[in-house]
Amino acid sequence: MNILLILFLNIFFDSNIYFTKNNSKNTIEYHCQEELNRAYFASGCFWCVESIFESVSGVVDVYSGYAGGFTKNPNYYEINNKKTGHAESVEIIYNQQIVSFKTLVKVFFESHDPTSFNRQGPDVGPQYRSIAFFKTKEEEKIIIDYKNKLELKLNKNKKIVTEIKFLKKFYYAEDYHQNFKKRNPNNPYILNVSIPRLEKFKNAFPEICK
Repeated sequence: MNILLILFLNIFFDSNIYFTKNNSKNTIEYHCQEELNRAYFASGCFWCVESIFESVSGVVDVYSGYAGGFTKNPNYYEINNKKTGHAESVEIIYNQQIVSFKTLVKVFFESHDPTSFNRQGPDVGPQYRSIAFFKTKEEEKIIIDYKNKLELKLNKNKKIVTEIKFLKKFYYAEDYHQNFKKRNPNNPYILNVSIPRLEKFKNAFPEICK
């Protein structure tokens, strides 16, 4: 038998291998576990959002990228020139035996200001808007229910502006954006914006952090 065919059959029938994912961040081999799932959110600079979700127990990995817009294969330059309709977003790979989608929705809403229109902290523009993406009707309901519950606690002068959108496509950001906080710990933005935002979240919700 052809050696390539043998190799393919061994991989295909090996119950430990689920798939190999190639992207700009690195190549990751995930194991065949039904509990692995994905969630997608946008809540400001993805350098900040990536590090927040990476701190949550049950999260396997987080990728920075672009979603919610209308152009194909956007890049960072186009995003910042507001030509794509996309927002800086993250893909969260998580173990749903440890952390639920409902908890991730809580992390999303509680780790940024969902009443801030096209802005988070010092970052201004539609590319920094708040979006909760869903892939199923069940996920959509979880997001809507949490949003409605949160709105009941708000001052009457405030309104949640978070978009709730079906995820059409997630585009991975350039390699230098991935794991930015870990690879650039002394970057001024990381020191003055990302770390304070992360620490604020961890102090508020220590029970769900690693």
